[in-house]
Amino acid sequence: MKRFFTSLRGLEQFLILWSTQALSALGSAMTSFALVIWSYQREGSALTTALLSICSYAPYVALSIFAGSLGDRWDKRKTMAVCDGFAALTTLAALALLRTGRLEIWHLYLLNALNGLMNTVQQPVSDVAVTLLTPKGQAQRVGGLRALSSSLVALLAPALATAMLTLLGLEAVIAFDLLTCAAALLALALWIRLPEGVAPAERVSLGKSAREGVRWLRDHRGVLDLMLFLAAINLIASMYNAALPAMLLSRPGGGEAVLGAVELCTGLANLAVGLLAALLPAPKSRVRVICNCLLISMGTENLLLALGRGWPVWCFGAVLGWLPIPLMNANMDALLRLHVPLEMQGRVYAARNTLQFFTIPVGYLLGGALVDRVLEPLMADLRADAPLALLLGAGKGSGAAALFLIIALAGVAVCLAFRRDRRLWELEGGSSSYIVR
Repeated sequence: MKRFFTSLRGLEQFLILWSTQALSALGSAMTSFALVIWSYQREGSALTTALLSICSYAPYVALSIFAGSLGDRWDKRKTMAVCDGFAALTTLAALALLRTGRLEIWHLYLLNALNGLMNTVQQPVSDVAVTLLTPKGQAQRVGGLRALSSSLVALLAPALATAMLTLLGLEAVIAFDLLTCAAALLALALWIRLPEGVAPAERVSLGKSAREGVRWLRDHRGVLDLMLFLAAINLIASMYNAALPAMLLSRPGGGEAVLGAVELCTGLANLAVGLLAALLPAPKSRVRVICNCLLISMGTENLLLALGRGWPVWCFGAVLGWLPIPLMNANMDALLRLHVPLEMQGRVYAARNTLQFFTIPVGYLLGGALVDRVLEPLMADLRADAPLALLLGAGKGSGAAALFLIIALAGVAVCLAFRRDRRLWELEGGSSSYIVR
């Protein structure tokens, strides 16, 4: 224990920021999960719940490309405090509307869009703040702690939100979110003091910063194709996210507890393999690991969700689908860091955020619309002895199951297509001129 605490020497400021921001992220994730359940129970529409995520992602996708140099321009601590305070105000507004019985779906769309706008500003600033608080030689430990907190949030948020929603109601979930946000604000105000960063050599405009990131990607097609691969996967994954609550909340044997259990299995798989990924040596072929992990993920979980008839199969599918994802993320992150020069990473990553994530709101919209407007009516019109009805079941939720079958096939096809991309395999060589520490 003495050796453990000695290893944390110099990280006191980071640990305060990390722990309070992780707690705030847990509260926000619990509220988001509870509001998805609330909106689906109220409207019974996959598209309605999908629009909640679309409104969060749209500002982030649209403006991230211009955010590459914000971390160098603004006071980090004050910016983070303003963003956290704004998030608290939107959460407080949702609580006030709920308590007065006036909360409507469109209120949540507006509040989510405002939060998405704040996240666009806060993320680059937070990344710079973490860098400033990381002592020399502690980067690996800091990265591990950040990965651990992300996995814990994914693991705990669905279970805690479901339990609190069932026992105490939606108001209690939102109140907990407010308390965690207050803790993060208090830490920023009283205990966090950031050292001065190194001033950039040239203070470029946001537009020029965005163009430089896009130009670098255009000239390095292997990295660009890797991002396009992930953009295609994100399209399919967001369709999955749009359909999952609609199916699990409406099918026989489903419900809030089952949705929470599936999300819990997802978090457990992420946490277990995330810890393992930090300990494993570098593979001989990172591109092969990325392609194979996504092929396994796309071809197992979606198929089991489509064909399964109860929570054991759905939970097993969640484990199979999410076990490979931390390995994929670790190797993708390593490839980017090896091939993108350190002085270009902010601008390239900002361009990546727009390019790789713009398909997420598109996928949410497409998935929700297909379930509500196409597949649910189609399955409802089938006879009980029709082959598709026998395969996927009947009743509400069978349209979402049909979508899972479609995206299972689409995901496998995308992975097989990008495996044949020679530019991806050229990344295995690792050009020495782009190696960074």
